[in-house]
Amino acid sequence: MRTWVAPGRVNIIGEHTDYNEGYVLPIALPLVVRCTAAARTDGRVWVGSRQRDEPVLAAVSDLAGQRELVPGWARYPLGVVAEFTRRGHRVPGVDLDLDGAVPIGAGLSSSAALSCAVAVALRDLFAPELSDRALIDIARAAENDFVGAPTGLLDQSAAMLCTAGHALLLDVRAFAADTTAPRGHEQIPFDLGGFGLELLVIDTGQPHELVDGGYAERRAQCAAAAAALGVTTLRDVASAADADRIADDVLRRRARHVVTENARVLTVAEKLRKGVDPRGIGPILTAGHASLRDDFEVSTPALDAAVDAALAAGAHGARMVGGGFGGSAIALVDHDRAAAVARAVARRFAASDLPAPRTFVVVPAAGAHRIG
Repeated sequence: MRTWVAPGRVNIIGEHTDYNEGYVLPIALPLVVRCTAAARTDGRVWVGSRQRDEPVLAAVSDLAGQRELVPGWARYPLGVVAEFTRRGHRVPGVDLDLDGAVPIGAGLSSSAALSCAVAVALRDLFAPELSDRALIDIARAAENDFVGAPTGLLDQSAAMLCTAGHALLLDVRAFAADTTAPRGHEQIPFDLGGFGLELLVIDTGQPHELVDGGYAERRAQCAAAAAALGVTTLRDVASAADADRIADDVLRRRARHVVTENARVLTVAEKLRKGVDPRGIGPILTAGHASLRDDFEVSTPALDAAVDAALAAGAHGARMVGGGFGGSAIALVDHDRAAAVARAVARRFAASDLPAPRTFVVVPAAGAHRIG
């Protein structure tokens, strides 16, 4: 038995831009999913999780037919196995023992961490010729087709490609266009500690589910907005003024968020690339939250409370992260203010009769790899 890990991720900036072929800027988290795996020869896949009561045993050759018979959590690892075999990679059988430390439903991509941990394990066991780029496609296809979660490339790319001490600037259009050698990405230095800063994650405790209808609805609205402007995707819209030409109010606001969010990603990346004090990106993060709240309408009262309380307590910037409708927020804070900001958020939640949030500090970590 050997063990592989893949991290969760949090976006510094760039939400709902990936499926619009735009730009994203995630970091990998030090929180990971562990996959301890071993080959077997009986044509079966056994999947167990330290966070679940009952393991699942299924035939590799009939995974598609058994999809509806397995618990939702098991569809992620089984979907990766199914996608390996669908693409012609032989899996004679495998045991997958999973242990996840990425909070589930927090908008930190626990599902992509799970899928990518399984993917790197299967590659090393059965298909060592596969590139990281190929694994990203396999993991995404598993989530899209086997699980039914309409994710873009962001989550799996962050889990596979991020490096310690850096944010990953991903040009999704360029990256997606080349499935053999990954283009369109750059490691951007993200040294908060050197400036006396910390990145605080605030998990509101409200589950975030990509399989819920709100995420798919936003994707459809973005496609409709692009069609209204006569472009392939909203990546091709040059400015917010162009987006404002859309007659439908909802589609206009959806497009405006994507266009301005792409600009925010590039601005933040340029500032970090130049090594400026990261405090300068704080207002851009906060502007991103306002756009997600008002134009894209994916925030919640709990996320808004987290952002507002963090800013009032001295955070340099704060915003919700992930697809929205629950999950987490981030706050950029001075090292000596992190605890005070966390307490202020907890007090705001208590005063609003919200469940106590979970807060923790994160640093940019490494992508998926074998550890033993």
